[in-house]
Amino acid sequence: MHRTEEEVTSTTRPNLLQNLAYSYGFRRLPAAMRDWVANDLAGPGCVRRFMLKAAIPPFFILAPFWLLPVEQNALYVHAEMTVPIYLWTVAISFALNKVWRRHRLAVHGLDPNLVDVGKREKNKRVDQDYIARFGPRPPEADYQKNSNPFF
Repeated sequence: MHRTEEEVTSTTRPNLLQNLAYSYGFRRLPAAMRDWVANDLAGPGCVRRFMLKAAIPPFFILAPFWLLPVEQNALYVHAEMTVPIYLWTVAISFALNKVWRRHRLAVHGLDPNLVDVGKREKNKRVDQDYIARFGPRPPEADYQKNSNPFF
């Protein structure tokens, strides 16, 4: 059975190794998987998926500290060594998730502004109300539609 390019693009998913390399920024996925990449980085649940992916590496890096011997196996000593670092890495990952997702979209040849599509859809009614009250925004204000501070 021969499938069209659209069917291949919409149903193609990376295998385990491709997904691992893609998730941590080591590899680009083939162009046939662009729809999957766009959905992964800008679709529903993208922040949740990103945070799950970001929480795994520091866990494995900090886990060996729990194997260090301490006096009377005090739980608080291990927790004081690892929990602040782990929470800090998760907080930084949350703060930079939009920047990273925007970068990954650009690396895959997709529009980095896809990151803001959900926000634009959510605020569509507010924008329409603004236009009804005050008229359309002037063309010189178009640069403010982009949440990326660098462009």
